[in-house]
Amino acid sequence: MASSGSDTAAPLAAMKSLVQTTSSLITQLESYLHSVAVTTNPASAATLSSPHPGTPTSSNPDHSDPFSLAHDSASLIRAHSTKLSLFIINNPFTPTAISKVLRELVAGPIPAIASAVQLCDPARYTSAARRDLAWRCYRVLHELRVLVDVIPLDGKILSDKQKNGAKGDKGSLVSTGVLWAACDDVIALKSLGIAGLLVKKVEEYRDTLKDVLEELKEWSEEVEEDSDNDDDNDNNNNNGVADITGGMQSTHLSAQEMIDDLMDAPRIPRNDPDRIRERLDSCLKRLRLTTLMYSAVVKRRLKPLSASKLLPVPASAVTEDAPSGSVAKRLDEVMPLLKGLPHRFGDVAAAFYDLDADAIDRAMDTCFFDAFAASDMLMKPWDGSVKDEFTDWAEKFQISIKKPD
Repeated sequence: MASSGSDTAAPLAAMKSLVQTTSSLITQLESYLHSVAVTTNPASAATLSSPHPGTPTSSNPDHSDPFSLAHDSASLIRAHSTKLSLFIINNPFTPTAISKVLRELVAGPIPAIASAVQLCDPARYTSAARRDLAWRCYRVLHELRVLVDVIPLDGKILSDKQKNGAKGDKGSLVSTGVLWAACDDVIALKSLGIAGLLVKKVEEYRDTLKDVLEELKEWSEEVEEDSDNDDDNDNNNNNGVADITGGMQSTHLSAQEMIDDLMDAPRIPRNDPDRIRERLDSCLKRLRLTTLMYSAVVKRRLKPLSASKLLPVPASAVTEDAPSGSVAKRLDEVMPLLKGLPHRFGDVAAAFYDLDADAIDRAMDTCFFDAFAASDMLMKPWDGSVKDEFTDWAEKFQISIKKPD
């Protein structure tokens, strides 16, 4: 009997040690990936100083594509996590089987998924793609650590509450599902490609811009409707003398006006001394133009990148003066502007709701300057030629964005 207990204790102790080692390794790599994901300056991001022995690095020609390496690593993590999830909820509890899975994870896909981000040189793949890859890989390791940390160390399978979740805890089954989803996000990048990833991002930015446009448009229509109703009431109540008194501020509050005051609903004054309505009309016209610019960028600048295979540029072509290496650089310069514009237009909308003319002017100047700059950065074709169809469109856009009327 003593021998049997010893035989049981040894594998369990080995498993406990592996759980600690695995969790510690994941934590270290999480920190690296998170720093890359949130750092806008690639030079200031943390480095993967000591990859695990046997982990592919940039010097390994068999793993030169970071998206392929991330795809393969995430696929393995997904498969291994499925085994772990089953082992910790089904009898008999088998520490040796769990240890085997953990060893395979530590020896391969865990460090490899971090190395994939290290391989993703921003000069070749763009900083935007590298940060996106880092964030997706970070989520995989974070969710994997959550699963590893629930491995029972007492030699018994998880209880129903631990498996299914209770009192706010999501349980091991849900944790496994979240991990699968994170792995799928990484796996999808390989087929999506850099151009596809950038297209997806810019389309998301454009959709947010459209939301802001619709909000402002609805607010504009509500303002106009309220103004028309007020004019009708004045005409009915004053028996045709509205032409004389129309510019005077009415002291009578309708029921709707009282409700609006209670709800602090913004309304443009009828006499509009600060010309808010004029600013709103100008903003709506130029905001529509800006959403069209995003669609044009997707169609004429980003989608062609896949067909032309300009990304990633060859490593030998990445120099400060080489035109082929400037594709990633140009994209890294313009993507922050395209990403930031929807947030800036949100500030414009807030300024309108506050009826703050000075804030409206400042916010609009910033937005439309950035929209102009973004179109200017993408004016020339990727191949270095002077102009193309997008160039002609962008020139007209710049004229209209300056003088929308």
